[in-house]
Amino acid sequence: MMPHKLGYLYGIGAYLIWGFFPLYMKLLQPASPLEILAHRIVWSVVFVALVLAAMRNRSFLRALLRRPRALAAVGIAAALIALNWGTYIYGVNSERVVETSLGYFINPLVVVLLGVFVLRERLRPAQWAAMGVGGTAVVVLTVDYGRPPYLALVLSFSFAGYGLVKKRLGLPAAQGLFVESAVLALPALAYLAWLGGTGQAAFGAVSASHTALLVSAGAATAIPLLMFAGAANRLPFTSLGMLQYLAPILQLGCGVIIFHEPMPPARLAGFTLVWLALAIFTADAVRAARRLAPRRDQGVLAAVRPGTSSQPEVQDR
Repeated sequence: MMPHKLGYLYGIGAYLIWGFFPLYMKLLQPASPLEILAHRIVWSVVFVALVLAAMRNRSFLRALLRRPRALAAVGIAAALIALNWGTYIYGVNSERVVETSLGYFINPLVVVLLGVFVLRERLRPAQWAAMGVGGTAVVVLTVDYGRPPYLALVLSFSFAGYGLVKKRLGLPAAQGLFVESAVLALPALAYLAWLGGTGQAAFGAVSASHTALLVSAGAATAIPLLMFAGAANRLPFTSLGMLQYLAPILQLGCGVIIFHEPMPPARLAGFTLVWLALAIFTADAVRAARRLAPRRDQGVLAAVRPGTSSQPEVQDR
């Protein structure tokens, strides 16, 4: 199979799993959000350790232990992804799936915002317009909810921050997930032991199928991440960016159609503004990629022609 076709299959598979994740999370009740989070961490370590053992890939740990700054970055990434997972579980189990989907709709805009304030990147006019429309959407939704959509904001900022740390760290998906989960595993195990000791644990006390579902949280976490990594290695960034909207669309559908969460006109207006911002953002990204492609080709040609410069032109931003 051609690499780009395989990349699309991996990408669609990952986002389909993430899109229907609320259905899986609902099945984990009556376990509390913190118990579900702890099991998700512990079983992720177990599952990814088995994957790495099958791949015979253990040397990365020794290399990582010799990099104190990288270990500190792993700790930050672990804290951010734990916050993201915990917030998402709480949102789903408190009947706020629609708001959690909003978090992943606005995540691309938050990534751009971090690029401006953390990486000192400059935005094109269309990107500023998208940010303005997105900000207006948050105001409209704040009026509708009677409060800021803080679940959505925590999800989007924690995941965007996690992505920024991961980008700088540069660990592959499986190795990164293993180390991050391992950092969190000790407090997670301690919490699960406390739950068991006080008789408050749902694990093993509800049914055999419920216990199996909690154990499968590791695979449910790792498999889409590994599929996403496979897609990212085979697809252009713009193609991957278009696929990312599949998950929040499905999550929104789960919230409105399956769980019958309310979608009053004001909330729908806020979501519509978010979708408009994403449309502007995506159209600009596609246009910029098309404008940059010929310059890359010219750079490659210049590199192989005698007497010509190999430096491509710098894109205006």
